[in-house]
Amino acid sequence: MAAETTTARRLVGEALGTALLLSTVVGSGIMAERLSGGNDGLALLANTLATGAVLPVLILIFASISGAHFNPAVTAVFALRRELPPPVAASYCVAQVAGAVVGVAVAHAMFDLTLLHVGAKARTGLGQWIAEAVATGGLVLAILGVRRAAAAAVPFAVGLWITAAYWFTASTSFANPAVTIARSLTATFSGIAPSHAPAFIVAQFAAALGAAAFWAWMSTERTSEAMTMPNVGTAP
Repeated sequence: MAAETTTARRLVGEALGTALLLSTVVGSGIMAERLSGGNDGLALLANTLATGAVLPVLILIFASISGAHFNPAVTAVFALRRELPPPVAASYCVAQVAGAVVGVAVAHAMFDLTLLHVGAKARTGLGQWIAEAVATGGLVLAILGVRRAAAAAVPFAVGLWITAAYWFTASTSFANPAVTIARSLTATFSGIAPSHAPAFIVAQFAAALGAAAFWAWMSTERTSEAMTMPNVGTAP
């Protein structure tokens, strides 16, 4: 019973955290679009700041409960690394997608819009797919690398990476399959046409798993080097 309760709480944490993330992404996009006077650059800046600010807060809240993945690609990485059992990982992904969709509906409700409506913004082409691979691969490297160097800094590293990636990637950095699915259900500033979402999701998963494999190789190399390096500056 205790194990079931713990798993239930973890799933609620993933669902709620992802819902709050999407409420921020979509809600700030709506507010930014309404207040920017047609200036897309200003709207994107506002959307970026809200998303980058909320991520560390959400991770700090839920990290001790569920690990604060909020992202099926990240969950897949932890399952691949055998840090999360496959059945739990699958449940995480379901909770994240469900939470993301609820988050979009809540954002729409706050602005008196239809709870869910089909996205219309075109986001497709090789450049966009490469951008999603870069954004997601970089996110995974930020999580794994910073966790090894300074675990307490991971929430801030994630927020900073996504803030930067909003601006240097052509796709504005979805970097998350659950986010991509949910954003196909909004026709507002942050939306994506549903027909363009699958290619984003493929790029995200492929890049996440590739980044995890690359980091496994990198960290193994570093461990081997540390074991073979002479002790410098220590007494014989």
